[in-house]
Amino acid sequence: MLPERYLEKKDQFVMVSDMSNREKDMVVIKLSGSLFNLDTTVSTLKNYAELLLEVEHKVRLIVVAGGGKIARHYINLARSLGSDESTLDMLGINVSRLNAMLLVTALGNGTYPQIPETLEEVATASQFNKIVITGGLYPGQSTNATSALICEKVKASRFINATDVAGIYDSDPNKNSNAKLYSDISVAQCMRLLGNEKSQAGTYELMDIIALKVIERSRIPTVVTEANITTLKDVILNISSIGTRITV
Repeated sequence: MLPERYLEKKDQFVMVSDMSNREKDMVVIKLSGSLFNLDTTVSTLKNYAELLLEVEHKVRLIVVAGGGKIARHYINLARSLGSDESTLDMLGINVSRLNAMLLVTALGNGTYPQIPETLEEVATASQFNKIVITGGLYPGQSTNATSALICEKVKASRFINATDVAGIYDSDPNKNSNAKLYSDISVAQCMRLLGNEKSQAGTYELMDIIALKVIERSRIPTVVTEANITTLKDVILNISSIGTRITV
């Protein structure tokens, strides 16, 4: 049986009995890779770290860092050099893990010190009284799908996909100023919207088919929302449902 809570002491983890920590909701957050671009500032990372440390008193957190434009840049370069898709996936995963390491550095002692690389490692890390930060896990899966699988594995109460837009639209809001924002959308509707989605590395959008199928089979409460500090805080604490709620 895994321990319920640990504290750090002389570089070791010491078990502490704390049933209140066990009673907190487990929330999995996919944090958009757009937060980790070349123009990302120290203050931006500190602001998100402060947010996570603030809400961590109310919920248990697992955060999945996306790869963003940097991952896509490496993927496009390697694809032009003739790389296979599974290798391209690993490039994206490795970049997302670097982004996760940046967030771990910003959080300091408030986080689990290692980046889990498998579902089993994430599940083990979640038993410690620390925020868990990870990146992608397996080739062929977006960080959205990874987040959904983590939710399923640890029996999380909610999945929050924090992205660079306000939620899920009926068309690309960057191209169509009249795009409609859904407040609620079913998994079936999402799948229809994603009907022409590409499955190449670096092309995954707000949600992908694998993520949606996991959300559906385990009935995971899911919200797609903007990665704005104030908005995200309210959604994490379940104060508001700003964004798009995916229903099953």
